[in-house]
Amino acid sequence: MAGHSKWANIKHKKAAVDKKRGKIWTKLIREITVSAREGKTADPNAHPRLRLAVDKALGANMPKDTIEKACKRGAGELGAENYSEVTYEGYGPGGIAILVETTTDNINRTVAEIRHAFSKHGGNLGTSGSVAFMFQNLGILNFAPGADEEAIMEVTLEAGADDVIAAEDGSIEVLTTPANFGEVQNALVAAGFNPDDAEVTMRADNLSAVDLETAEKLIKLVDALEDLDDVQAVFTNAEWPDAMLDDEED
Repeated sequence: MAGHSKWANIKHKKAAVDKKRGKIWTKLIREITVSAREGKTADPNAHPRLRLAVDKALGANMPKDTIEKACKRGAGELGAENYSEVTYEGYGPGGIAILVETTTDNINRTVAEIRHAFSKHGGNLGTSGSVAFMFQNLGILNFAPGADEEAIMEVTLEAGADDVIAAEDGSIEVLTTPANFGEVQNALVAAGFNPDDAEVTMRADNLSAVDLETAEKLIKLVDALEDLDDVQAVFTNAEWPDAMLDDEED
């Protein structure tokens, strides 16, 4: 089916990640460790979430021995890491809903740092359930303009994908449940289609438009949250102004 382009948003996200390359390794090591613990294995091929975390680490140029140690540590082969996964909810400037996923070994420290970031940048930390209902947990695989829509649709729908969306610019987005994400990704790779971007993420059901001034304030809050070592990901229901996305592409 047809849809609006997400490609500008993807490039915007990648640019933000590149600027924080120094911090990304710490976050990825935690994600690998927690994923290996969840799957009770150090083998990325045996657990889709661990495989995704390892792929991201390789994409961030993390040394293979560092990745292997994180896998083994999570699986309990090198001593256990006592990390907890906690999601915080709140509101940013303009009443924008925000989800903050964390991996922490000290919940008291983490909640204090997150509350401070919200307060400093015009937001409010909410209670559990205050905004989570506005988001869906989805597997998303993206292809740049020029990919073969019909072939990708045939492979992914047969493998259990929920939808295939073709944007006006020719980019393609494949949507799956988190449970089917690994199987769909494997089917695509086996058929010779390597996604340009693939992740299990939270997506807002409905976006809320913000003006440029509010967007700039919101970006400062999101940046402050993402700069915290315990924060793995930040999601909002903001519909960013075209002017902001255009600036990122220039």
